[in-house]
Amino acid sequence: MTVKECYEQMGGDYEDVMGRLRKDERVQKFLLKFLDDKSYGLLCSSLEEKNMEEAFRAAHTIKGVCQNLSITGLYHSSSELSERLRNGQAYGEDIEPLLAQVKADYEKVRDCIGRLA
Repeated sequence: MTVKECYEQMGGDYEDVMGRLRKDERVQKFLLKFLDDKSYGLLCSSLEEKNMEEAFRAAHTIKGVCQNLSITGLYHSSSELSERLRNGQAYGEDIEPLLAQVKADYEKVRDCIGRLA
């Protein structure tokens, strides 16, 4: 799989990331580092523990990484969740569908990057 095909399959913006990083090799290097990032696990465990402050930080980190790498699908879902978690609002039922979307988008991204590797 090529980097461009990876971006097409995971719902990313290949042209945008190439405008920033310029080379497929550089993009691939950072995509592979994405797999080692612990923010997703931290997000899930923090929400299980109802630690809203830590969950916000994790969602915000995912959002930032995705914005830098032009992983648009996961960027949008993590952005929505991040905004919901901002200001330490209590855990509510509205978090479940937001988290479900982040999980689905994350799995898609992780799968595509895994095939790229």
